[in-house]
Amino acid sequence: MTINGIIKKAIERLKDENKLLTPEYYAEAFCKEAKLAGMIIEECNQVDKYAKTLNNEFQVELKLYRLKTTQELMRYLISKLNRMNPTNCAELLIENQLLTKRILEAVELLHNKEAAELAGKSIDLLSIPNASKEQFSTYRQAWVNFITNYDDSFFNHLKSMGKVYYKDLKSTIENLSEEKSIAKEGNLKQIAAIIIASLVPSIASSINEKIAKISDNLRKNPEILTMQSIEKELRAAIKLRISLDKNTLKAMIQSLDSVLDKLSLQLIGMIEKSDQSNTEIKDIKRDLENLNKQNNLDFKTAHNKLYTIAIALEENTAALSQDLKAHDNEVKLLGKKIEGLEKELEDARQNSREDFLTKLFNRRALDDYMEIKENEFTRYGRNFSVVMFDIDHFKKVNDTFGHEAGDAVLTAFAAILKKDCRTVDIVGRYGGEEFLAILSETDIEGGVIFAEKVRAHVEEAKFMYQNQRINVTLSAGVSMRSKFPSQKATVNSADEKLYLAKQNGRNRVES
Repeated sequence: MTINGIIKKAIERLKDENKLLTPEYYAEAFCKEAKLAGMIIEECNQVDKYAKTLNNEFQVELKLYRLKTTQELMRYLISKLNRMNPTNCAELLIENQLLTKRILEAVELLHNKEAAELAGKSIDLLSIPNASKEQFSTYRQAWVNFITNYDDSFFNHLKSMGKVYYKDLKSTIENLSEEKSIAKEGNLKQIAAIIIASLVPSIASSINEKIAKISDNLRKNPEILTMQSIEKELRAAIKLRISLDKNTLKAMIQSLDSVLDKLSLQLIGMIEKSDQSNTEIKDIKRDLENLNKQNNLDFKTAHNKLYTIAIALEENTAALSQDLKAHDNEVKLLGKKIEGLEKELEDARQNSREDFLTKLFNRRALDDYMEIKENEFTRYGRNFSVVMFDIDHFKKVNDTFGHEAGDAVLTAFAAILKKDCRTVDIVGRYGGEEFLAILSETDIEGGVIFAEKVRAHVEEAKFMYQNQRINVTLSAGVSMRSKFPSQKATVNSADEKLYLAKQNGRNRVES
């Protein structure tokens, strides 16, 4: 490049940096462009040339000031001559830098991840000889942001375990009643387990969705037992559980009544056809008729009457005994059939693959499909991608509008997710406000396109609850199976990318 070209570049640089065309600014811009062009200009190296003629003390101090032009060097020398103690300033700068470095090293040891990372980067900056003013300004603002956004409310979780010293973490930890907190946590888990077991109906073969939800919340977070609002929910759940058992018992009694009606008619018919009917058999017939009419009969009374009838029948007619044996076989077959139906109902309850709220696949179904996709990948090389979704600030939705509004948001999002996926894709609720999509034969780019489509759809959607608009956004993490050694590693990577999306501001997709 020619000198004229460098001059032109220097003037353009001044315009881009919004600086006036003064001799000082022009000389600085000219030297920068000459250096970029690889051209050695003697005037541009005069600062280094003059600096080498000074003693070591001056050279050290010049490096701290990062002088670039001869004008800056002259001002520095004039200022230096005017000082009463010319070496004191340089010493103070060195000591100040050492003090700053030691403070940052101390911050790295204060058990705060964000502060430690920022301190480490700041120490690295102090070690750069030619660090710019803009770099120092950037890190200074980063520390301002850290101080502004610092939240020590996490200390509140320790109040139940002992006294909290907000300015002394060590004293707080030392004063925690560790045994008490562990015992409390353990007791809450035991109590939660007992309550969950008590909410399972004794007679009914399945539980209500509300009971299942409360049980799931207790299993995940036993500490909610300390909340005042939980008592009302548990009372309602217990009443509901009792109601389920009552309804099932009622259905069983109706079934028993039907069996008794049929048995009574058969016995009465057999007695009427018997040639050996006598007074005792007629009495049995009358007892059977009365038993059939007594709707309020309890189980014990019914048992005693049936037992008396059975003895009388055994004592008075052998033919009837033979007929009863034949009917007994039918009853046994019926009993086996009922046992089979009960087992099928229990298996259906255990093997449920649908999330009770969103009607998408649940965690168990997702694990099964993931295993199928893993086998296809291992045997046939069919690649697939995994997308982990999470609704941003979902707790705030529950706290602001209520849990019913939160359920409505989950249900609406599930409908969006189901609509946006292909028929070959698998989508389901992974847990809480987290959802998982398994995209068949899809690479990482396709996974990101799908995730971004769902994210944009959610951002544009109008979530309404009781005539109130709820603003909802979504974060997502995408991973591809072929990049990882196992399906577990693939899912873990998607979860890590989701966490990264949260860290980077939410309402975004990371891959």
